[in-house]
Amino acid sequence: MSQFEIRRASNEDLDKCVGVIREAFGTVAREFHITKENCPTNRAFIEKIHLQEDFEKGNRMYVLVAGEKIVGFMQLERGEAGHYNLKNVAIASKQRHMGFGVALLCFAKDKVLELGGKVIEIGIIEENAVLKDWYAANGFKHMGTRKFDHLPFTVGFMECVVGE
Repeated sequence: MSQFEIRRASNEDLDKCVGVIREAFGTVAREFHITKENCPTNRAFIEKIHLQEDFEKGNRMYVLVAGEKIVGFMQLERGEAGHYNLKNVAIASKQRHMGFGVALLCFAKDKVLELGGKVIEIGIIEENAVLKDWYAANGFKHMGTRKFDHLPFTVGFMECVVGE
């Protein structure tokens, strides 16, 4: 893995973050035939305003910088009772399989512990077996599924208890 740093995203980073998220989620959208018409809320179609709103709500956003370029992103949203929702985990496709995703997950676990949290929760496309297996290999357990009428896929819920 090449040299990198993970740091808190600034408001000035958000345009670049949107680009990384769109590109990363775009590969999955194409694989699962997700379009702006059948799933406008998919992160492959995210607009800066969505990140800006989350930023202003106090969501903690982090970028992974390699070679002075933002190539990864994630955000943590505080839930109830020590739970944090891990959202928008994204690694630019050309930088995948280099350990950056695992680095972001390890960082998220450490950050949640530092913030006094106990559990990280995620929602994924249940049919994405590769992603589900990757999260499982990194300490997440499958907690169930739910089918939403407005989504063209089933949402799988996973969580990781941190500090164990």
